[in-house]
Amino acid sequence: MRHLKSTAKLGRKSEHRNMMLANLVCSLIYHNRVVTTLAKAKAARRLAEKMVTLGKKGTLHARRLAVARLHQKPAVRILFSQIAQVHKDRHGGYTRIIKLHRRRGDAAEMAILEWVEPMTSTVPVTTKPAEQQKKPETKPEAKPAEQTAQAEATQKTEAAQPQEQAKPAETAEKKQEENKQ
Repeated sequence: MRHLKSTAKLGRKSEHRNMMLANLVCSLIYHNRVVTTLAKAKAARRLAEKMVTLGKKGTLHARRLAVARLHQKPAVRILFSQIAQVHKDRHGGYTRIIKLHRRRGDAAEMAILEWVEPMTSTVPVTTKPAEQQKKPETKPEAKPAEQTAQAEATQKTEAAQPQEQAKPAETAEKKQEENKQ
């Protein structure tokens, strides 16, 4: 009997299930809304709520626990800086599940998992350091040995082309010479 077993197995091994749920929660953090199956949404909601609770604590230990569970530092950074601040006055119930239609093909129940509090976009903007932006990469000039190797390579590719393509060009040249005479 399966009494008091609260883990939703979702037809996957534990490692695969944990990584899938972590990715779902990271997608929720980045995009504020995820469309998935109802069973996955219910399983991901538990993890998302626990991560927001860690984010509200704001300690180094809580941040390390969140990184260990989600495996994405940018998502944890957004979680602690933006999402936890929005939910600081709320005691649980940070997400909602909205049921959708059944999926065509396998008739799985679909749902939207989203944050209760409205938020602006949380997709991280990646910027390169100023040093990398200023210095354009210049391609070094080819050395004479490299130039000869390139010339040989082009000759080989020209020689490898089918002879049929060369014949019409030769016949056109011969016809032009005959017309001149």
